[in-house]
Amino acid sequence: MPRKPLRKLYSPAQKAQIVVELLKEERTLAQISAEHRVHVNLLRRWKAQALAGLPSLFEADPLGLQEQTAAHAREKEELYAEIGRLSTQLNWLKKKAGLDPNPR
Repeated sequence: MPRKPLRKLYSPAQKAQIVVELLKEERTLAQISAEHRVHVNLLRRWKAQALAGLPSLFEADPLGLQEQTAAHAREKEELYAEIGRLSTQLNWLKKKAGLDPNPR
C-alpha cells in the first residue's frame, strides 16, 4: 500500500495568496484555515513572516543585490582564469604527446 505524504507542501505563491487573504481581514482565521486546510498556527506563522519581511521590500538594496553582483563578477573572473590555465595545460600536453594538429 503506498504511503501518504505526511505534509502538504505549499509554494511561496500559494503562501503569499493565503497571507493576502489574512491581511484583508474579510474572513476569520478559522474560515481561511478550513478553506485551505492549513492549521491556524501555520497561518499565524506565515503572516508573521510576511510582516517581518515587508520592510526589506522597500530597502535601497534588496537582498544585498550589490554584494551578489560583486560575488558573481569575482566568480566569473576566477572561472575564466581557470579556463585559461586548463587550455594552456591541454595545449602543452597535446604538443608533448604529438597530438597537436597545428605545431608551432
